[in-house]
Amino acid sequence: MLDLPFFLDTLSTLIGGVPLTLQLTVLSVSSGAMLAFALALMRVSGNPLLDYPARFYIFAFRGTPVLVQLYIVYYGLSQFPVLRQSMLWPFLREAYWCAVIALALNTAAYSAELIRGGLNSVAVGQIEAARALGMSRTLAFRRIILPQAFRQMLPAYSNEIILMVKSTALASTITLLEVTGLAAKLISQSYRPVEVFIGAGAIYLTINFLIARLCAALQTALSPEKRAAPAPARSPETEAPRHG
Repeated sequence: MLDLPFFLDTLSTLIGGVPLTLQLTVLSVSSGAMLAFALALMRVSGNPLLDYPARFYIFAFRGTPVLVQLYIVYYGLSQFPVLRQSMLWPFLREAYWCAVIALALNTAAYSAELIRGGLNSVAVGQIEAARALGMSRTLAFRRIILPQAFRQMLPAYSNEIILMVKSTALASTITLLEVTGLAAKLISQSYRPVEVFIGAGAIYLTINFLIARLCAALQTALSPEKRAAPAPARSPETEAPRHG
């Protein structure tokens, strides 16, 4: 049976790893989103010199496990003397930044296709109407294409954020003590994996539930057609007569 006091103590210990989990998620998702946006623009540019390198990047990072990518960044880059002597080495020798880099490169590959799909979902007629009104390409992209593309990709992108929260668990393999790292440490000390893993799972479930609800609320706020219309005010003429 579940040892409730031990479970509560375990849960309080695992909560200490939540800030690191959130840091890894926020940094990897935000930096990966910037790279993904550039890759998506390369994909829709119509220029083979930009399109094919982006295709190869997306194919390579979507076709290989994120754990392998994490190991290559953490263990592999140190084999190159030019990197050990560069200004990047203070970052690349730290497990924290290696995890952020690997997760960001991975999520960029998936997010780029989501952004490309959102950009392509905008009707051509709306773009032509914007050009007919005298909008420049940049202005039409900022006011017409980008807002609609963001609304279209938001549901799928929320799933990508949730996947990145779960992917931060792999950072424990390179000595980072986030939620999963602390769980592994507790198991090695107590030999009681049931309570520890249930506690870790509950924390991840709570974080992802909050992210899903936040993204759903944002999608509703950005989609006027999904908001409930206010009830029309009744005028005195439309009210039913009262008979005493």
